[in-house]
Amino acid sequence: MRRSGLDYLSAFISLLPWGIAWPRDSEGVAYYVKKGLNNFWGYVDGRAADLLERESDPRKTIELLPDWERAWGLPDPCFPKATTIAERQKMLVLYMTWMGGQSRKYFTDLMAYLGFTIEIKEWAPFMAGVSQAGETRPLKADGTLDTSKNFRWYIGPPEMRFAWSANVGQVSVSWFRAASGQAGIDPHLRMGVPEDLQCLLNRWKPAHTVLVFDFSQSPATTDPMYGTP
Repeated sequence: MRRSGLDYLSAFISLLPWGIAWPRDSEGVAYYVKKGLNNFWGYVDGRAADLLERESDPRKTIELLPDWERAWGLPDPCFPKATTIAERQKMLVLYMTWMGGQSRKYFTDLMAYLGFTIEIKEWAPFMAGVSQAGETRPLKADGTLDTSKNFRWYIGPPEMRFAWSANVGQVSVSWFRAASGQAGIDPHLRMGVPEDLQCLLNRWKPAHTVLVFDFSQSPATTDPMYGTP
């Protein structure tokens, strides 16, 4: 509960001794001296409330954010562009609350928290006596075949079981612009992949896996002018 300088002034005046030397009126030098002193305590109270209500919460901290970051090893080298207060708070909460994991769902949920949409696929080599021939892709909720999913097994070396394919849904698109682009040097179209996402996934992926990024479905549009202003 915050208390202002006027709150402290009221309490201060009520505790003064009684007598002509301790006037309680709202005029005169004595009153303004008391008001000035208690405004200081009101300021101290407010700063203490800031510490308890805001700075002790990593989701809201502003002034102590650098101290929080130092304690948790931030800023993260994978996210050099996370410079706003909101982005830094988000990275801090990520480091404090995500407990770790090695499942596909863990990594898709992690990237969703950071604002990326990805789909991770695993591959299994065909094994005689275990695998089966024919259609092994899953069905949709309506009972139709989901052709966007993997087959259960593939012909390939045993090591393929350690490969992950990460389908990433976002890339930035930058078109060549007259007066700003340089002919013969700048391409007609440049697609920028999210390097921060790749950096973090490569660092946190299971050590035995090989991670392959798939941008073949991005951008998901047939508009030839996609990305133009």
